[in-house]
Amino acid sequence: MLTKPLEQTYFIIDFDSTFTKVEGLDVLAEISLAGNRDRDRIVDDIRTITDRGMAGEISLAQSLELRLKLLQAHRDHIPALVEVLKDKISDSFQRNHEFLTEHADRIYVVSSGFKEFIVPIVTRLGIKEDHVFANTFLYDETGNIIGCDCDNPLATDRGKVTLIRNLNLEGDVYVIGDGYTDYEIRESGLANRFYAFTENVMRPSVVEKADHIAPSLDDFLYDNRLSRSQSYPKSRIRVLLLENVHPVAVHLFEKEGFNVEILKGALDEDELIEKIRDVHILGIRSKTQVTRRVLEHANKLMCVGAFCIGTNQIDLSACTERGIVVFNAPYSNTRSVVELAIGEIIMLIRNVIPKSNRMHVGEWDKSAKNSFEVRGKKLGLIGYGNIGTQLSVVAEALGMEVYFYDVVDKLALGNARKCRTLDELLALSDIVSLHVDGRASNKNIIGAREFERMKEGVIFLNLARGHVVDVPALVEAIKSGKVAGAGVDVFPYEPKTNNEEFVNELRSLPNVILTPHIGGSTEEAQENIGNFVPGKLLEYINNGSTYGSVNFPELQLPLLKDSHRLLHIHENVPGILARINAIFAQHNINIKGQYLKTTEQIGYVITDIAKDYADDVIQELRNIDNTIKFRLLY
Repeated sequence: MLTKPLEQTYFIIDFDSTFTKVEGLDVLAEISLAGNRDRDRIVDDIRTITDRGMAGEISLAQSLELRLKLLQAHRDHIPALVEVLKDKISDSFQRNHEFLTEHADRIYVVSSGFKEFIVPIVTRLGIKEDHVFANTFLYDETGNIIGCDCDNPLATDRGKVTLIRNLNLEGDVYVIGDGYTDYEIRESGLANRFYAFTENVMRPSVVEKADHIAPSLDDFLYDNRLSRSQSYPKSRIRVLLLENVHPVAVHLFEKEGFNVEILKGALDEDELIEKIRDVHILGIRSKTQVTRRVLEHANKLMCVGAFCIGTNQIDLSACTERGIVVFNAPYSNTRSVVELAIGEIIMLIRNVIPKSNRMHVGEWDKSAKNSFEVRGKKLGLIGYGNIGTQLSVVAEALGMEVYFYDVVDKLALGNARKCRTLDELLALSDIVSLHVDGRASNKNIIGAREFERMKEGVIFLNLARGHVVDVPALVEAIKSGKVAGAGVDVFPYEPKTNNEEFVNELRSLPNVILTPHIGGSTEEAQENIGNFVPGKLLEYINNGSTYGSVNFPELQLPLLKDSHRLLHIHENVPGILARINAIFAQHNINIKGQYLKTTEQIGYVITDIAKDYADDVIQELRNIDNTIKFRLLY
């Protein structure tokens, strides 16, 4: 919090690894040593010296002297360095160039680097040239860089302290930097606060000295309630990813600047309650149960991503009540599940598994008994959604007759035929494959009665949900010969980690393929999911769009341009939109765009307004009765 009016506050900003993503002398070395066979070694040596100096392990004067000796640089290399640095300005500084320009009178760039390459970079973002304090190179008669101006205090130990003391700034001083020399200004009593800037590099010895860690300039501006490009710093958005989601998802969140924590396994309810506090985005797969009790402890949770098709492991009703948006991946692993189903159908109907097992113990059983082609066989699909329809097309291409049953009226693809009842489908199918969702009403939809109605010697697959089949009834059907072969990928209880033993009555039964819930576990599918789900979550966090949500009114919003976006989630009761607009009218606020969609349970209003409005407006919107959540985006 600023303790004085802004006009009495000064901001001291470091250059290397703060204003830019890189150290200028390191890049100059890469340029000047091009073609030198020892280039990589020398550049590494220079970087090591840079890091030691920034961490306070060696003196600044010593660091400069050692690096300049290794550079082998010339005046003519500097324009090339400037061109590189133009593309290396830190992302958060580029985003907040308006702040830098607006407050240029109170911003100083103080660096142990060199003016020759610093001034051309910082002035591009509005910094005044006479507010740049840095070293200058010394050249020989042919233009080779041979040293620096030793009369400049910034070429000496504690030079930044001397420089700031000479500036004699009357007011509060805030220092933003990544090096020990930046902390020294605070240590000397010449600054009120030191912010360790970690967007580009994290130096533990510097971070431990900081009054505050600033992962970005946005974070610094937010902490001090200053104008900024982001309504809320992305570095403060916490993401918790469980169950070993694909690395591409981790990369997407980290690239966005979020604070990401990754856990390989699932968490039980009590463990998740401990971890969920202060988390904004939760990513799970099928094992983690997001219960109402968990959500009661999710004080900052905005959205949940299910990196799978199903969402029955999430209490959707409780999420909706709390204004938490849930997304899944309904299509991303469809092909992988279909291919596994086709593979298992062929393996089971050919009786391959028993023959393979006998071969492993030395038995040679070359016979065609109980071994059939899939061509001409009748495949019965229970559930005709994304997976069922694609399996239908692939199976038909193999020469199978396809029948399906779904409680929802679906258009048949190809030559597939719809059955009026489940019993009708069971009676005619040579192969039965389940592809239903995990809703509670689907529990044990296949039990002893249904197995009794199937053909003798049927092939049975469950790659859908563990609780949709009565497992003891399936075991009995296999033992009696009613089911000649089964493929099961999902189970009522599944181990939380790979270290837990899988215990189930289906173990050791003949011609049964058991797989550990890997229907969608191909590299392609997991990468697709790893891209798809974060994409939806980021659209919501950054833009407010809910298109593809499984529990929220679906809105595909335009990109936010030159406006502030107000997101209001409320209980669906009459009059909310009128109350929102009455507040805008009372404060004479022009609405640039407004979007509303409701479900039976909640309403979602998005309003884009001009940037100039009183702070009271936000509080009044938050205080509207029946408000669940309110968010401001810009």
